Amino acid sequence: MKFKILLLCIMVILIAAPVYALTGRDLMEKSDALPEPQTAMSRLLMLVYKGERLEEKEFTLQMKQYPNNEDKTLIAFIRPTQIKLLTHARKGAEDDQWLRLSSGRIKRIAASDKGQPFVNSHFYYQDLSSNDIDDYKYELLSEDEAVGEACYKVQGVKITGEKVYDKLVLYVRKSDYFVVRIDFYKDGEFHKYLENYQIKEIDGILTPHKVKMERTDGKGRTELVLRGVKYNTDIADMTFNREALR
Repeated sequence: MKFKILLLCIMVILIAAPVYALTGRDLMEKSDALPEPQTAMSRLLMLVYKGERLEEKEFTLQMKQYPNNEDKTLIAFIRPTQIKLLTHARKGAEDDQWLRLSSGRIKRIAASDKGQPFVNSHFYYQDLSSNDIDDYKYELLSEDEAVGEACYKVQGVKITGEKVYDKLVLYVRKSDYFVVRIDFYKDGEFHKYLENYQIKEIDGILTPHKVKMERTDGKGRTELVLRGVKYNTDIADMTFNREALR
């Protein structure tokens, strides 16, 4: 009997050991390795809360992945304006972003403007770019809970690139390594946080149906509500040309 109990304990330790041995970098690599679509077409409702005021906007988002870790995204507003934002993201290089204003004028978003609010929301231009996990050094802080889920709490400190945030704290869901919350630190202070809700699997892709970005200083929040999404459908390359902004 003692032998069986000892054997069982050893088995538990062996099974559990790889989990406890995970580093912050390991967890982020597992999260980064989750299935992603080659293309995405979605429609979203944006709700901007500032004090007693609520602003509603609606836009479509198209995304396509390319070789060499490059992806392109086009956001086009349906209402109340005709603003468009085109983003070209490349691994190991700064993202390029171009904004088409309601007037039709096209301007390039400078690196110094990446920390500015996008269409008066609580999302910055930086938040609409792809994140490269190599831009941060990670440390597993603890185990915690976020949005009602058991998570690993991982700190990411910026080590390279032009970034608005000097530190991130990511809550990686234990069940599948999906990031359900991100705390953003700017100039050393806890600035705002993002939370993912109603996460469902669509065509093998974990997809949040509601996203909230909220400031920690009480200056409001912005919610994104998914109205529909299609993955891995054909999207013409010309969709992401700068000329398509006109």
